[in-house]
Amino acid sequence: MKSSRHRFLPVPVCALLLAAAGCSSGDDAASVAVPEPPADQVAVCKALDKKLPKTVAGHARSDPSPASELTAGWGDAAIVLRCGVPRPDKMDDPNAQAVDANGVNWMVEQRKSGPRFTTTYRKAYVEVTMGPEYAHDVTPLSDFANAVKRTDPSVL
Repeated sequence: MKSSRHRFLPVPVCALLLAAAGCSSGDDAASVAVPEPPADQVAVCKALDKKLPKTVAGHARSDPSPASELTAGWGDAAIVLRCGVPRPDKMDDPNAQAVDANGVNWMVEQRKSGPRFTTTYRKAYVEVTMGPEYAHDVTPLSDFANAVKRTDPSVL
């Protein structure tokens, strides 16, 4: 009997490695952590979900998994919204940057994976993350302005 120099991994280990490498089981939706806000913020987020646009920056809505009224996505996770996130620690930084998009103020955080924006002066914090192609482009935020203003008026 010849000995083989090739080693084969057991099927469960192989499947685990494939999953870790990014292969999917046919579900194309990105996975996003669903926030767990207090009940009063959940009501705001559910109302927001009903008013969100069908397209953002030319991308069709394509919600991440697991399905939730607290999360939404456009363009296969190019743009992801989470409503009811905790207040970011960065908001305590007097040097934090912010932008205004059609009457909604957003704190800006630049990250390697792309920018993250969080609403300020609202009852529920809304977070929008975008891919690196939006590192210097805040125009998609204007697509959210009407929905945010209608469902979560400024607390100022």
